[in-house]
Amino acid sequence: MSKIPIKDGVLKIGKSNIEAGQNAVVKLPVGQLPSGNQIEVQAHVFRSLRPGPTILLLAGVHGDEINGIEIVRHCIYSKLFEDLMAGTIITIPLLNVFGFNNFSRDVPDGKDVNRAFPGTASGSLASRVAHVLHKNVLPHVDFGLDFHTGGRGTYNYPQLRYTPGDERALQIAKAFGAPLIVASKAPLKSLRRSALKTYNIPILTFEGGENQRYDGLSIQVGTNGIRRLLAGQLMLAGSTGDEAPNTILVSESKWTRASRAGLFQWFKASGNRVRKGEPIGVISDPHGDQANQRILSPKDGFIIGHANSAVVSQGDALFHIGKEE
Repeated sequence: MSKIPIKDGVLKIGKSNIEAGQNAVVKLPVGQLPSGNQIEVQAHVFRSLRPGPTILLLAGVHGDEINGIEIVRHCIYSKLFEDLMAGTIITIPLLNVFGFNNFSRDVPDGKDVNRAFPGTASGSLASRVAHVLHKNVLPHVDFGLDFHTGGRGTYNYPQLRYTPGDERALQIAKAFGAPLIVASKAPLKSLRRSALKTYNIPILTFEGGENQRYDGLSIQVGTNGIRRLLAGQLMLAGSTGDEAPNTILVSESKWTRASRAGLFQWFKASGNRVRKGEPIGVISDPHGDQANQRILSPKDGFIIGHANSAVVSQGDALFHIGKEE
């Protein structure tokens, strides 16, 4: 399925028509709470008079991943997109309103919106949320950025993930300028996989920080990256923010897991290079009966994510180590 062209300069999202040069807030109905209150997805649309790419900036697919919501919110609040030189920006700072209201990654029925694409209008709640985005927004988009954080107790160093072999996505990632660019296969029924399969649209996944916790570095990297990317697309004038850091390309990665339960402390954290055999953490017996177990790096690489939980179970993911190209 191909992208829907903007007819006669008018962009139609849901029941709203947005003219060239117009900014608008579009509300897309999703469902209702048990109390009867209606829940809507709110999209802010910014259009230049001049033609150019249409870019989606999305956050809150997981309702408890606050850094992504803050990145997109800050860009809207600071009026970054008010005077676009070309093209269109569609921003959705909070897709999963249900999860956000419940301090939850998922919707109330326990399903993950990012495993529900393309979704259906008559399916589960997660499927309906996915369907609203897939039907009303994605057909108009040239490419997009989907902002996430690590899960509960897991910190991700600021990074962009793209589908291996998608050269367009790789070039977008380089223009954004995140510290890490990670080649990773998109999960089944995820937004990234569904957008590429259905509309041939590259969606890149930004990861930074952990859930329910602000991380200044991730927010700064995200906002500067958006400015840098839009300036490179000739959609913004003036400063592009801080200079892009030296980007590290990660071709493959693997989690090191806890071989036993106990109290966990890390010596090396996300953002550190490690050598094979180097001590990077320790697991201690809470009763003091057993000797501490050192965790050694299984290979040379770069820590792209680590566990912040002080108490771990056997098999828990502790360090996400990537191989640099």
